[in-house]
This record gives sequence, C-alpha cells and structure tokens, in this order.
Amino acid sequence: MSHRKFEAPRHGSLGFLPRKRTKKHRGKVRSFPNDDASKECHLTAFMGYKAGMTHVLRDVERPGSKLHKKEAVEAVTILETPPMVVVGIVGYIETPRGLRSLTTAWAQSLSKEAVRRFYKNWYRSKCKAFTKYQANYSEDNLNKTLARIAKYCSVVRVIAHTQIGLIKLRQKKPHFMEVQVNGGDVAAKVAFAKELLEKTVPVRSVFAEGEKIDILGVTKGHGYKGVVNRWGVTRLPRKTHRGLRKVACIGSWHPARVGFTVARAGQRGYHHRTELNKKIYRIGTKGALDCKTEQDLTEKSITPLGGFPHYGSVREDWLMIKGGTVGVKKRVLTLTKARFPTAKRQEPINIKFIDTAPKFGHGRFQTKAEKDKHFGVKAKPLRGCRRAAARAAAAAAPRLLQSPTPTRPPRARSAALPPRPSAAGFLRALASLCPTECTRHSRAPLQPKPQLCRLLLACASSVAPPTPRRPSHVPSIRPLLSRQRQDGDRAAVRQPRR
Repeated sequence: MSHRKFEAPRHGSLGFLPRKRTKKHRGKVRSFPNDDASKECHLTAFMGYKAGMTHVLRDVERPGSKLHKKEAVEAVTILETPPMVVVGIVGYIETPRGLRSLTTAWAQSLSKEAVRRFYKNWYRSKCKAFTKYQANYSEDNLNKTLARIAKYCSVVRVIAHTQIGLIKLRQKKPHFMEVQVNGGDVAAKVAFAKELLEKTVPVRSVFAEGEKIDILGVTKGHGYKGVVNRWGVTRLPRKTHRGLRKVACIGSWHPARVGFTVARAGQRGYHHRTELNKKIYRIGTKGALDCKTEQDLTEKSITPLGGFPHYGSVREDWLMIKGGTVGVKKRVLTLTKARFPTAKRQEPINIKFIDTAPKFGHGRFQTKAEKDKHFGVKAKPLRGCRRAAARAAAAAAPRLLQSPTPTRPPRARSAALPPRPSAAGFLRALASLCPTECTRHSRAPLQPKPQLCRLLLACASSVAPPTPRRPSHVPSIRPLLSRQRQDGDRAAVRQPRR
C-alpha cells in the first residue's frame, strides 16, 4: 500500500463551486433578515457604490487583548450612498413552494432616469414606459391594491432605485432592487410603504454608526488562471517534465472521469459573494466636513487630495466600513441588515484621525490649504483669447507709471549690436493686437479697439526706455585685435631694410 510523503489538507474550498462568472452583476439578496413584529417598521437594505479605501487611527478598547488602550491603524472602505427613491410596493404570499408575488402597486410618476431601466437601448426606444399607467392612475385603484396586499400577503417589500446621476459615473441607468419592510403587522407595513412612495430615502434612515451589516457584491475578475493561482496547489519539483505548475495525478483509472474535487484551471474572480458583519465606522452627509475629530480639528471632507484613484470625488452621503469589501471601484454593492448578528461586546470606535492624503505619491498633505501654505500659491496662467491678455496688460499699465524703474547711465556699445525692444515698443505692439471680438467664437477679421489702443499708447509714451545691455550672443572683439596684430607683425617682417 502506497503512502504520501507529507501530510497536508486539500487546497482550496469546495464550498463555492462552481467557480464561474456570476450571472448576477450586482449583489442579490437571497434572504432578508428575520422579521420581528415587536419592532417599528423599517427598511432592511440599501445600495451604494464603492469609491476607494483609506486608513484611520483609533484607540482600541478591548479588555484582555494586547491592543487594549493602544492606538491602531486600520484600513477602511468608503462607499458613496446617494439617497434611493421608492417607486413601488410588492406583496408576497406564502405557498408550499416558497413566496409568490400577489400584486404590485406603482407610484404615479417615475423619473426619466428610472424609466431608462425598462429599455435596453434608450436612444432607439419610444420612451413610452408607464405612460398608459399614468394616464389611468387614480387613488382609488391604488388603495384597492394596497388593501388587497394587507389582506392576503405576509411579506411586504418596496421597489426602490438608486440615483446614479448624482455620482457622475458613465452609466445613466439606475439600479433597482426590492427592499423588505420589517417590523409591525402587515397593515402597518403597507401604511409605512405608502408614505415612502415617490420620496427619497437617505442612508441614515436605514443604518446607524456602529452597526454591523452584510455586504453583497461581485468580486474582482482575474480571467482564466491555472491551478496554482486558482486553487493554491503546490508546485511540482523543478526538474519535472512538461511543466511544474500542474496537478500531478488527476485521478485513478476507474472511475474513468475526473472528479469534481480535483483542482483544474478555469475562471478566477467575478464571483457573487456575501460578507457578514461588516462594521460601520462613520456615516457622512453630503457637503459636510465630516472628517474632523477631537484630536484632528482640520475641517476636511472624505475625498483625498486629488480624488480617489479611478473614482474621483465623493459628493453625496457616504459610509465608512471597517476593512475591505468585494468588488472594484465604481461597482454597485448591496447593503443589508445583519442576518446573523454577533453577540460580542460592542466596542466603541474612538476615531482619532482620518487620512485624506493623496493616494498617488508619498501623500505629504491632508488638504489643499495645507499644500498651498507650504509651497505658496502659484499664479494661474491666462486662459482664453487675446482680449483677456490685453485687458490684463491695460490693468498693469498704471502700476508701471507709479513705480518707474530707475535709469542707469548709458553704456558705450558697439554698432553691431542689434537694438533691444523697449517697454514702449512692447506696449505699441500689444495695442496693435488688441481685438474687439474673441477669435474662438467668431471668424470675422479682428479690429483694434480705439480706447484700449489710446491707453496703451499713452502708457508707452510715459515709460522710460530700459538700459541697453550687451547680449551674450555677440562675439568678443579680442580675437579681432589679435589678428590685426599678427598681420602687422607679418607686414613688418616683409618690409626690406634701408
């Protein structure tokens, strides 16, 4: 009987088979948290977009740990969460085969952004979705539908969509999802959902700071990979024939097939995953400077200097999540209440510092004002047409008159030196180039403006001429003198003696 030389567990988990590209390109909630009728009615899910990562400094309060009463630097993920809009209500009844939707009640009006989701090609469509429904809409029909939901259904969910136009991504089509309403009886859930129709729901009304949530999304795709990268199997010895990043034996002769537990090459990444119990460190508000702490009094926003790489600036509400999350930047993530909340002691957060340094380079400065204070503010170059440059020159002319440059006695210079343009000549040339119309928006010939030309000519007549200096490109006269001396010496040698 054979035996293996080294004992080791298998490589790679079999709990996520098959490892292939997901068909759900956003986080799909397979089961919502358990309902508790003793609590008030509330929503259980939200959607956000991954912006990037940074780090924070905080005090750890964990009795019994070596980090207790010490500072720790932790990585955090920033999710931009603009308010969601509720546009419908769905009622579900219980059947032996699971939940089945009974009826749906839609809002009276849907935004143009929301209607885009019902078309694959918005440009070629007639954009008539929900036009007939809006024409036949009445409060009586809505109340009858909601009464039917309250009578027969046991689960009530609202249909909500994100406002993707607020975060300045290339995509214009929002993401829809059903959000379950938990708490209270069915009648209270229907009344709660009716109050939210056609209204925006901020993230603060769903989650709170210090709460643990579940995050659903799609991981970063890596394409087709081999067994070493995909499963983490051990490489074969160096002298192995025909490659070493392989599995040596993929099975016995019989059964005459490869088992599903054998590591094989294939797709790695872009899988649907659910992360449990991710803690919310902070919830930010749109336009507020929410990164100030008791130890760091600098007023700054969460956007680092220069923006998040491959994302940009965070302009709407945002969440700070401890650790990393699935997916790449700009990817939509689904956030739900924790399905399996932990019974551990709730540790206070105690954030002392939030890093907003640039994510490119060394990151010396936290804000733009701090950088300008160190380097100084640079003068911005003039942009636009020549008309703006002429106005700037006209504004600077009176200052030249008030503080003229001191004149020096003229130097003796050779006649071969080219004349240097004076300040008066520069102003005259500038006056001839002053257009009355911008060249960007008009093809008409440029005409000089009389008033501006008179002002520049008057300034030119009063500006003192600058002191002439010998330019560096003029050759020295010493080689010429030495040649003349040599020629004179030669002439003296040729002259006969008397």
